Amino acid sequence: MDVQIDTEAGRGRRDEIYRQIRAAVLDGRLRAGEALPPSRELAQRLAVSRNTVSAAYDRLTAEGFLVTRVGAGTFVRAGATGAEAEGKPDPLRPLAEWDEVPAPPVLSHARPRYDFRVGIPDVSLFPFGTWRRLSAGELRGSDPDILGYGNPAGHSGLRAAIARHIGVSRDVRVTGEDVVVTNGAQQALDLLTRVLLRPGDRVALEDPGYPPPRRLLGALGVHPVAVRLDEEGLVVSEIPDGTRAVYVTPSHQFPLGMSMSLSRRLELIEWARRHDAVIVEDDYDTEFRYTGRPLEPLHSLDESGRVVYIGSFSKVLLPALRLGFVVAPRSLRAALVKAKHLSDWQTNGPVQATLARFIEDGSFAKHVRRARREYRARHDRLAEALVGEFADLGTPVPAQAGLHVSVLTERPTGNLVRAARELDVALFSLGGFGMRREGPRGFVLGYGAVQLADIEPGLRRLRAASSK
Repeated sequence: MDVQIDTEAGRGRRDEIYRQIRAAVLDGRLRAGEALPPSRELAQRLAVSRNTVSAAYDRLTAEGFLVTRVGAGTFVRAGATGAEAEGKPDPLRPLAEWDEVPAPPVLSHARPRYDFRVGIPDVSLFPFGTWRRLSAGELRGSDPDILGYGNPAGHSGLRAAIARHIGVSRDVRVTGEDVVVTNGAQQALDLLTRVLLRPGDRVALEDPGYPPPRRLLGALGVHPVAVRLDEEGLVVSEIPDGTRAVYVTPSHQFPLGMSMSLSRRLELIEWARRHDAVIVEDDYDTEFRYTGRPLEPLHSLDESGRVVYIGSFSKVLLPALRLGFVVAPRSLRAALVKAKHLSDWQTNGPVQATLARFIEDGSFAKHVRRARREYRARHDRLAEALVGEFADLGTPVPAQAGLHVSVLTERPTGNLVRAARELDVALFSLGGFGMRREGPRGFVLGYGAVQLADIEPGLRRLRAASSK
């Protein structure tokens, strides 16, 4: 326990000791049952008389904060911690926008036996040994750019490695100077919103779609607008007038899984040019594609500089690394770097440096190949089961990429999700991703966190839940 006497506060030494110990008990710094220093020891430390400390202890004991045990010492009394905190006034209120934002999901709770939740990769596939070796090497190097306050745009080696990676894998032809490293794709969207949009501006979103961007935009005062999907992707003709930006997942639409057709991609780019708007292209899991090469990204097709490309390493590596990036036109780069600096200055330097080395020495490509083989086996097993033995569950939406499959049904699925949870099966309802009530019905089955051998047993339990 650290007690300092503030002689300038206008209180006597006894009152100052009393006040500080009382405050430490109330805010939990001193916990129930924790021993206080003997009065003689604390008096010597503070250069006061022992009687001064004893008087403070006596007052705290009389008020119920402390208890003295003969031969043992003085302790914080059980039930004293936070005794008065609940009675303090609470006048501060968040802006109304935050009342509309739901509490974040807690995905780290005890895992269900059959975990079909979306967005959770299999961490057991991650090459921890390789990562530890590379990380230790970077830390031993003691590079000031890694251990100190670095460039808000990101570690130069990682920016260059990302540029080469997306150039080879996605034909996004940029240099490291065009890349800004972020704490996941969500921060990339946050920074773009801050530098491009004003409160009240309208942003078109796929419906159903990924909820966090919609909630982020709403919390920042931007107006999200739902736009319907068909078999070719976002219906561009239904984007309302006055829309300033469009957020899309064209390579593997979340959550339905289709790819946006080439004609629809070109139509969207032309729409953005005519309406002086920006397209935010989220290419969140393109590493996991199981047949053929994906269609060209919007960024590669765009000749007018209106597409901003964002990506993340959360699904392909580990969510805990919180690494993403944004590739923006040169005209936005300076503003994005300023926004990144004002937001959190920089992303973790040692982690950035380790990922740069991980990509450059071939470890990343090796990991992707291994993970893709495993996820493809799970995808194929799940897809075959849904059109075979478990066809009665619904109609799967064909998808050849990613870590999930959507299943369409003709009945509401809210009760199904709850009944499945009682059988130790976790999944998400498709309705949870929609903005409109008239959206498609169904559920989404992720296969990142469920093992290959558990897919059929998990589906059997899901079928049992659907009959309740």
